[in-house]
Amino acid sequence: MLRVDVVTLFPELVQAVTRFGIVRRAVERELLAVHTWNPRDFARDRHRTVDDRPYGGGPGMVMKAEPLREAIRAARGAGRAAPVVYLSPQGERFRQELARRWSRSERLILLAGRYEGVDERVVASEVDSEISLGDYVLSGGEPAAIVAIDAVTRLLPGALGDETSAAQDSFWDGLLDYPHYTRPEDLDGMAVPTVLLSGDHAAVRRWRLKQALGRTWLRRPDLLEGRTLDAEQQALLDEFVRERDS
Repeated sequence: MLRVDVVTLFPELVQAVTRFGIVRRAVERELLAVHTWNPRDFARDRHRTVDDRPYGGGPGMVMKAEPLREAIRAARGAGRAAPVVYLSPQGERFRQELARRWSRSERLILLAGRYEGVDERVVASEVDSEISLGDYVLSGGEPAAIVAIDAVTRLLPGALGDETSAAQDSFWDGLLDYPHYTRPEDLDGMAVPTVLLSGDHAAVRRWRLKQALGRTWLRRPDLLEGRTLDAEQQALLDEFVRERDS
């Protein structure tokens, strides 16, 4: 079982992900457990204060070090040793490979910040790494925690109804996904590609790989930079480019 502990001011928001879809099934099958820790529970004053004005001035508030640090340490002490990951715009980009690595872990602690951020001394003393979803700003780290939990859960053995589903997702092998179709065969003159109706599994596999390579080349060429394609992949990508330019 993978245990994920989330330090958050909004535990209900994080726990909501455990009530739906694949994450709910993973919890029910005891493949995943999600626990939350609210820094307000560790505040010492009667108002349970967790934020204060920043030194040096400026807008907004900063999460206070003491209650945040105590919440993190309580989470650490609740199970086996685990890395503490701060969900931060300054962090490394969250990618499928990292989700795959986390899915092989026994435990993970996520820190969801709020306001203008957290006291940097907490980052320096308690955090092992920082992760960002992308180059934009959220109101807090909770949505990022939910994304991370969902992405990792899909990779847990037994979480999906079809064990091949995860292996066919976008980014599983570093490529974008191929196009998908279902009934009807014709929708307002837009027909399903003939190869998908052929029953020729080898041809279908080849078509899907070509489309995945082509989509990646068109939409995310950065994913192909530094990647060495094998002979079949290179031939299929060349074929895709020729067909697009013809």
